[in-house]
Amino acid sequence: MACLTLKKSNCKNCYKCIRHCPVKSIRFSGNQAHIIGNECILCGQCFVVCPQNAKQIVDDTEKVKVLIQSGNPVYVSLAPSFIANYSGIGIEGMKRALKKLGFADAEETAVGATIVKTEYEKMLAEGDRDIVISSCCHSVNLLIQKYFPSELPFLADVMSPMQAHCMDIKKRYPNAKTVFIGPCVAKKDEAEHYAGIVDAVLTYEELTAWFDAEHIVLEPEMDNTEESRARFFPTTGGILKTMAQDAPGYTYMAIDGVENCIAALRDIESGKIHKCFIEMSACFGSCISGPVMEKYHRSPVLDYKAIADYAGKKDFDVAMPADSDVHKVFEPIELRAAVPSETEIKEILKKMGKTKPEDELNCGSCGYNTCREKAIAIYNGKAEISMCLPFLKDKAESFSDCIVNNTPNGLIVLNESLEVQQINAAARKIMNIRAASDVLGDQVIRILDPGIFLTVLETKRSIRDKRVYLAEYQKYIEQTVVYDATYHLLVCIMRDVTDEELERKKKEDISHQTVEIADKVVDKQMRIVQEIASLLGETAAETKIALTKLKESITDE
Repeated sequence: MACLTLKKSNCKNCYKCIRHCPVKSIRFSGNQAHIIGNECILCGQCFVVCPQNAKQIVDDTEKVKVLIQSGNPVYVSLAPSFIANYSGIGIEGMKRALKKLGFADAEETAVGATIVKTEYEKMLAEGDRDIVISSCCHSVNLLIQKYFPSELPFLADVMSPMQAHCMDIKKRYPNAKTVFIGPCVAKKDEAEHYAGIVDAVLTYEELTAWFDAEHIVLEPEMDNTEESRARFFPTTGGILKTMAQDAPGYTYMAIDGVENCIAALRDIESGKIHKCFIEMSACFGSCISGPVMEKYHRSPVLDYKAIADYAGKKDFDVAMPADSDVHKVFEPIELRAAVPSETEIKEILKKMGKTKPEDELNCGSCGYNTCREKAIAIYNGKAEISMCLPFLKDKAESFSDCIVNNTPNGLIVLNESLEVQQINAAARKIMNIRAASDVLGDQVIRILDPGIFLTVLETKRSIRDKRVYLAEYQKYIEQTVVYDATYHLLVCIMRDVTDEELERKKKEDISHQTVEIADKVVDKQMRIVQEIASLLGETAAETKIALTKLKESITDE
């Protein structure tokens, strides 16, 4: 049964779920997270930590409504953590509200817990077992079945309180259907896997939503009974609080959190632990910190106090079933993960940019404890190379540096204090700067006139393609200054136009020289014309005089 599903549209590729998954049962492909059902232990941490609410618990409310409509009486087994989730509401108040939804009645799962703890006491009293691990937590059971199958002989072969209680209800009410309500995701899988005992499972979130839909208001009402010690079960050490702890030679201890459970199981596997009863809970704080409560009702101190105040000092009065009735068989669940060779691991590490041991940072940003674990996950199709954030960062920085350092334009980046944050090779060449370290962190006034930067910083408006002469460097540049409001930086782009400017000035000089020569030629030509005209004028006058004299002499004759 798929108790947890993914809303693909919400997954943002943040890897938070894999970082918090204690068994790494999440596969990433196409920038989406996928829960690997065969490997998952249903601890619900991915559901708790997902910042986008991309993980969701399968809602069985409609299934329960169908059970109620079937005509058979439907009884609720209410997890003892309810008193922490529904503050100030005792079992009698919960009964009335649940009956309004159509349930025949409701009882506390703590009744089944009393049966289970009694079985544990019997088991330890026999003294023929070296180590006994509690089997109340389905996630712990799955952890052992899937990842520590050699430790299965140490797992108590006893039903969980949920199963023991629902079995007891069905014995007392032969036609009854049973619904467990609690803070756990794994209980949905347990009910499905061991069919016929628990007919459906709801979380507190589902129940609350159902109450709201039916406009049912819970009325504060507390009840007290001394015969309710098993109400301690949902707390760390709660099982131990209900047990006699008098089995000769045994040490009693409580461990919570999957990581701690894994560490303990490894110690057992190595033969370091003997003669112990170990209460194991997958959730830190046990069931009062179950995934639904941790996500929507995170008050560990208040929750524990609510449990402690509500629990009595004596056991529930229960009719103990035969040992065989509460016997439970745990079979190993085989995992089929392929194991790559050392050569294949090294090849994957190489693709991740890790060519030598010191490149393996083991930073855990991808969710895996080591780069080698990540490489093995890639080999098994559970992870992608792009999940290595240092690799992507180095790749992006390398690509960026390659562009910045190879562009022909000079680039200078300043902060709002006009301090040089970055300078590329082209800019250093323009200003004859030997190394970037010579100016990084210095005021820009040391190398450039700050006027243009002050203007842009004040106005928040870019200045583009302004031609400037850098007298100190004897360079002409085309300067663009841009303000980045997001990062509060000034970016200066300089294009060296010295050759262009010199060529332009050269053409201007040639043009001026040509104009001067043309003017001189014109002046000279005008003088020549004038001289010619003057000569022509003198000649004409002399000719006129001579002709006149000739005319007069002819007339006189």
